[in-house]
Amino acid sequence: MLNKLAFRNMKRSARDYLIYLLTMTLVTALMYAFNSLLFQNELKQYWDGEGMLEMMVSLTTILIVFITAWLISYMMRFMLEKRSDEFGIYLLLGMKKSALSKLYLRENMLFGGISLLLGAVFGILLQQILMVILFSMLGMDYRLHFVLHPGTVLMTVLCFGMCFVLSLFRCKQKLKKMSIRSLMDVKRRNQETKENLETVKQAFFPASILFLFLLWIFFGTLSDTANVALFLAALIVTIYLFYIGLSAFIICYIRKGGRKIYKAQNLFLLRQFASKIRTMQFTMGSLTVLFTLALMGASFALMFSTWQNELMNQKFPFDILLYSPDPSDTFEEEIQFVESRVTPLEIHSYRIYTDGNDQVNAWMLTHLTCWGTMYQNPDGTPDWNAIKQKLENENTYCTYDTYMGLSDYNRLRRMLGYEKISLGNTEYAVQIKPRLKKEVQTIDEDLILGDTSVLTFGGIYTDPFSQDGHNGGDYLIIVPDAVLADMYPYYAELAVKIDGSVSPHLREELDAFRNDNLHFPSNADSPIKGNRCYGSDIIFVFNTINEVRDNLIPSLAYMLCTIMIPLFYIGLVFLCVAVTVLSVQQLSDTAAYKFRYDILSKLGLKESEIHSLILKQLMAYYLCPALFAILISGKMVLFAGKRFVMATGVSVSSGSFFLKSIALFFGIYLIYFAATYIIFCRNVRK
Repeated sequence: MLNKLAFRNMKRSARDYLIYLLTMTLVTALMYAFNSLLFQNELKQYWDGEGMLEMMVSLTTILIVFITAWLISYMMRFMLEKRSDEFGIYLLLGMKKSALSKLYLRENMLFGGISLLLGAVFGILLQQILMVILFSMLGMDYRLHFVLHPGTVLMTVLCFGMCFVLSLFRCKQKLKKMSIRSLMDVKRRNQETKENLETVKQAFFPASILFLFLLWIFFGTLSDTANVALFLAALIVTIYLFYIGLSAFIICYIRKGGRKIYKAQNLFLLRQFASKIRTMQFTMGSLTVLFTLALMGASFALMFSTWQNELMNQKFPFDILLYSPDPSDTFEEEIQFVESRVTPLEIHSYRIYTDGNDQVNAWMLTHLTCWGTMYQNPDGTPDWNAIKQKLENENTYCTYDTYMGLSDYNRLRRMLGYEKISLGNTEYAVQIKPRLKKEVQTIDEDLILGDTSVLTFGGIYTDPFSQDGHNGGDYLIIVPDAVLADMYPYYAELAVKIDGSVSPHLREELDAFRNDNLHFPSNADSPIKGNRCYGSDIIFVFNTINEVRDNLIPSLAYMLCTIMIPLFYIGLVFLCVAVTVLSVQQLSDTAAYKFRYDILSKLGLKESEIHSLILKQLMAYYLCPALFAILISGKMVLFAGKRFVMATGVSVSSGSFFLKSIALFFGIYLIYFAATYIIFCRNVRK
């Protein structure tokens, strides 16, 4: 008997909470697809990445389990309250609490079982889509093949089951404590809209907006963990106060008989909106937080995706580039090794030189935006003590300035397909990273180079040139070969242009070969010290002595995937969870709304006008948390985006990441909104 009743009630719940069922199916499918990266990651045979992707997916899954458990628990409590009359009648007819508890648990287990089954089926397809995306991001082809891995299935069942068990336990405890009287009173209490101290509470509305404005003013000054934590706590409190104040503000406006409340159906809309916000203050605040996190997660993922698409190829322009701290190194063993593995089209070994000074380094440290005034005295002059300490103790720049001869420079430019440059006998050029071009335009005004004769400025070149420690850190000073006679060889490099592709593990083989067969002099034995650096990059710093383009680009792309994929995963789940709560809250009240719209129909409103009124009602309800989340996240994303563009040099505006995430956000939002509107209109017409 209980099984039949549970099955019948489950079918009815599936009709009433179809959007919730679809969301749980989608979340389960996402769980399955991302859990497959722990057991079916076919990229591990190419790049292990020290388990970084698996670790990030595991941490993300834990977070998703908690938010999914919150959604299930919220929906169970919500359905329990909506069916309180029904459960009260069951008890009145003689059903024991234990039997009622078993009935409700079976209903939800059936509901969860359907979601799990459908989600697993859809997840198998989604897992293949995820692998296609991953392989395409790494520039590789992927053949579709569906495999049901026991580990993936077990992990998904455990995660989903954990969410349901935690939620069912809480609901079971709540059912045990409820009596017939309390069950019958639940719906009546929920329908009451207490309007106490609204005149006082309405002050929270302008106060929260003002406080939010003040928070944004001081946002850019946050510098330590304690201030960041305090900022986040204040921001969350502001979000909840906003909804308390908004509801009270609308209620007070209606009481005062504002001019616009009697225009068209404004009074009806305002009253409905204020009542809904009043009864859902905490929920609306929580949803705004989820929307904010979803927008930020998508925006940050798009930042890394843009960097990968635009700059990954520019970061490693040479096919093979090897570094040696020994300036006399001829790379004979390395050349033989490379020739045994690939077909070289051109091989060139060369040296980087130094004049033993650090005036170019000092200019970079005192003029680049990323350093601010860290290495300047109060009057703006270089702080030489701070500069020398940084150059000696850190590897941002080499200890001394780095130079290259014009003949070597043009030879390397030819290998890369760039045009040859020319310099006068007393001229110098600056080879700089593209992202720093605007910041070094004045380098010729206050930088004097040359010992025996002053060198004059001959131009700036920003072609990709592998300047993360090989050809200097950020910069190289290009001088005529004759000028090098007054300088010291600093370190050696070997550049190789190849025909065709390389094996996936050539860089690892090079690392092993050089570690086993070559012994570089230590800094203590080297006449010129500190010739290793990596430049001023802060978003993504990567430095290696053996650079193999076809190995590094996919490897770094794989590392970026460990950041982008979890961010998209979190954003998508948070968004779907939040919109599901919004939709279910509206659809659950259609019985009450049906009565109200019937009255409006009898008062003369046409069906098209009623549908227009429903559309306005849903738009106000849906847009309120969404627009507030955009306002909150906008400042943080634009702040981070501006610094990301400055640090990486991507050719897009800082706001483009946020606009794209909003477009993605509202694309999914619109699907849920359209489904809610259609179901709402259908229920009202019944």
